Amino acid sequence: MTTQFALVTGADRGVGLGLVQELLGQGFTVFAGRYAASEGPLQQLKDLHKNNLHLVDLDISNAESVRAAASWVGEYTERIDLLINNAGILGDIEATVLDELDYAEMQEVFNVNALGTLRVTQAFLPMLLHSERKLLANISSEAGSIGSCTRHNWYAYCMSKAALNMQSALIYNQFKSQGLKLLVLHPGYVQSYMHGELNTKASLTVEQAASNIVRTINNYDSYEPVDGKPPYIHTATGERLVW
Repeated sequence: MTTQFALVTGADRGVGLGLVQELLGQGFTVFAGRYAASEGPLQQLKDLHKNNLHLVDLDISNAESVRAAASWVGEYTERIDLLINNAGILGDIEATVLDELDYAEMQEVFNVNALGTLRVTQAFLPMLLHSERKLLANISSEAGSIGSCTRHNWYAYCMSKAALNMQSALIYNQFKSQGLKLLVLHPGYVQSYMHGELNTKASLTVEQAASNIVRTINNYDSYEPVDGKPPYIHTATGERLVW
């Protein structure tokens, strides 16, 4: 059986760490992009999977870091079968347009959630297209949907995820003729660290969210594009979301 190679960004903790665990359990060799190079659960996982887990220093907000990571991974393999753009940050979710908005913070959210994923996709796309599978999964959110928007705040997060959705459509338009498969995924309300500390009020554990995401990825062929757009899926329910 041919080894499958996956790259996961934002793998230090939360959903990213859960995705690494899930993919290792399914026999993947995983390149885990870590933002913090300190000891922690990712390093502990590496100790258990010395041959199949490779830790990659990867700050998606920094172009040089992304290029260096792609070069480093390229020393191991000429192809990536599955790329999961998971890394993201939340920013202020309270302020409305009538409040003082922290534009510097908003720019940083955009730099990570929208431009960061674009940097990673651009850097690793040659390896992805070299694979037979060619599967790109962008972890977005229902918050990126313009058609179903009901919020009146969350400016940076919602706008950056809408930009990620547009990015996904643009990349899909260009490379679908070369066999690129692309999924835009909403993992649901997850007990993650996006608020700065573990959100225990959320309905899904990291393990449940990671399992749902990987199951949706594995069932890619069940989700046909609609109106030329890549599938935009709620991974906990399987329902399609409104662009």
